[in-house]
Amino acid sequence: MKSFKDIFERYHWDEIKARLGEITHADVLASLHKKNKTLDDFLNLLSPAAAQELELMARMTRQLTQKRFGKTIQLYAPMYLSNECQNICTYCGFSLDNSVRRKTLSDTEVMVEASVLKSMGVNHVLLVSGEANKTVGTSYFLNAVRLLRPHFANISIEVQPLSEEEYLQLHQEGVYSVLVYQETYHQEVYKEYHPKGKKSNFHFRMDTPDRIGRAGIHKIGLGVLLGLEDWRVDSFFNALHIDYLQKHYWKSRFSVSFPRLRPAEGIIEPNFIMEDRDLLQLICAYRIWNEDLEISISTRENEKFRDHIISLGATSMSAASKTNPGGYAVDVESLEQFETSDERSMEEVKNSIRKAGYDPVMKDWDPAYSGFFKH
Repeated sequence: MKSFKDIFERYHWDEIKARLGEITHADVLASLHKKNKTLDDFLNLLSPAAAQELELMARMTRQLTQKRFGKTIQLYAPMYLSNECQNICTYCGFSLDNSVRRKTLSDTEVMVEASVLKSMGVNHVLLVSGEANKTVGTSYFLNAVRLLRPHFANISIEVQPLSEEEYLQLHQEGVYSVLVYQETYHQEVYKEYHPKGKKSNFHFRMDTPDRIGRAGIHKIGLGVLLGLEDWRVDSFFNALHIDYLQKHYWKSRFSVSFPRLRPAEGIIEPNFIMEDRDLLQLICAYRIWNEDLEISISTRENEKFRDHIISLGATSMSAASKTNPGGYAVDVESLEQFETSDERSMEEVKNSIRKAGYDPVMKDWDPAYSGFFKH
C-alpha cells in the first residue's frame, strides 16, 4: 500500500533549501499571476524573494478567503485531558523528563470542564492529551467522546498517533477531525528533538495522516512546530504532505495550523526565529496556493496578530484557551503544555471578530449530517 513516504523520499531537505535561495522576484510575480497554482508556486511564495510582495499577497489572501469561506471565523476551545506523557521531547512542557505533577481528568472532572466551556458558548471542543498509551489510550478517548458527544456539536482530537482501526472506532463514536503534527520533516535531526518514546519513530508519525484518511475522518489537520528548523523548508514539506493527502483522501477536508514555539517548562530555545511578518507570508502562501485549505490560528499568537489575521486568511481560532488538564475549573495549577499569548475571554474575542466585520461562528457542523458523508 502506497503512503506519503513514497513521495517524501523523492525530495531532499538541502535541495529544497537551495532552491528557495535561487527564486527570483520574477518567479514570484509569475506564480502570483498564474490561475492554477502548483507546489512549485507555493515554494516561490515561501521564498525570501516573495517578502517584497507581501502587500499584494495579503490583498489576494483576503479576497480568496472571503470568496471561499465568507466573512466568518469559527471558534473552538481545547480541553486538555491529560499531561501524562511517555515521550521525551526537548521542546514540550509535557516531556517525560520534566519533574512535575501529572494529571489525567476523571469522568466527573471532564464533565466539570465541559460545563465551564458550555457556559462560555463553546460548541466545538478539541480534546488534547500528552502521549501516554498505557494510561491514556484509545479506551480513555472513546469514553471521553461518549461523555461529551451529547453536549458539543463538534469534537476534534489532538492525541498520540493511533492505528487505523482505533481512528475508525473514534470516527464511529463521533470524532469529526484529527490533528497531528509532524513537528519537523527534517528527518536527520528529528531524533535529536525526540530522543525517547514512541514519538521518536519518524516514519510511524509521518504515516499517521494516511491512517486517519483511510479511517474516513471528516477533517485532517496538519502543521509543523515553527522554530525547530527552517520554517520555509518545513512548510514546503508540510504542503507536499497536504497535497498528497488531498489527492488520496478527497472526501476529507484539510486544515493547517501554525504553532510557533512558546515558553514552557524545560523547553529549548527556538533554533529559528519566525517574525510576525514571516508568519503572515506563510499564511498568505498557503491561501494563494490552496483556496480550500482551512487555516487555524491558536492562542499561541498574541492579541494584536490575531486581530489582524481575522481578515487575512484565518478561518478558525481557538479562544480563552487553557493548556493544562483541568485548567478551566478543576485543577488550575497542573502543568501547562505551553504559555498562551492571547488571554482574552471568549466574548472579547467574539467582539474583536465582529469589530473586524466578520461573524464569529460557534457551530459549523452537526452530527446529524454524518449520515450524508459516509466514506
